[in-house]
Amino acid sequence: MSLVMTDGLDRNLNYYRCDNCSLWNYDLECGLDQTQYTKVYTSPSVKGARSNLHQFESWSYISKILKDPGVMMDIGCGNAGLLYFARNDGWRVRGMELSAAASESIKEDTGIDVTVANFLTYEGDDAGTYDLVTLRHVLEHLPDSVLAMKQIGNLLKSNGYAMLEFPNTASAGYLFKRFLKNRGLKNKKFSKDWRPGHCNEFSRKSFTYLLEKTDFELIDWQTYSSKPATNFFYRLAPIGSKARVLVRKVC
Repeated sequence: MSLVMTDGLDRNLNYYRCDNCSLWNYDLECGLDQTQYTKVYTSPSVKGARSNLHQFESWSYISKILKDPGVMMDIGCGNAGLLYFARNDGWRVRGMELSAAASESIKEDTGIDVTVANFLTYEGDDAGTYDLVTLRHVLEHLPDSVLAMKQIGNLLKSNGYAMLEFPNTASAGYLFKRFLKNRGLKNKKFSKDWRPGHCNEFSRKSFTYLLEKTDFELIDWQTYSSKPATNFFYRLAPIGSKARVLVRKVC
């Protein structure tokens, strides 16, 4: 492992890169904070809401490849926007969230069933149930990526699919961010007690290595950014700051 980036106000939060697979791994002993990602619930029916627009883009990607409706689980489903759009296209859907309050809001607003559970320790009665499992910007928050992929595989039917989105450490933006942070030029915005929420961050190389260890095959890899005008370019040159991938369970 090689130190690849220092973060935080005092540059005392360390990210390491695996010399073998190029995975970025945050030193969890420095402290972690997932509470910064808590959001106020916004109904997926609200047109124009930024989070709903992003989830509609994700669903558009999926629906162009997987044309026949099936059974879907979204892990860390947020406001269940992805499930909402999938259900409108004929899919049977279910979500999973850590927050009981989010689950209740979703149920009351949309009628979508959301299980309250920690995905890495989940042992439900729905193994082998799903044609599709999705994780939008969830994988990077989980401390054990191998276990996460095995949990996905357990939920999927034979030859089922998973769609994941996560930061792309091989992007032009990440290279620039690393340059700035390692020189203390992008750290002043943090408070002294700020801690990251990302445990592991991937490039195509490190994610492909993860798939090989967990019996998945890569079907499609795209990169994108939060600026839609740039995404046509990133489909040609995969250096966008975020990755969107489709994988298939091998068995």
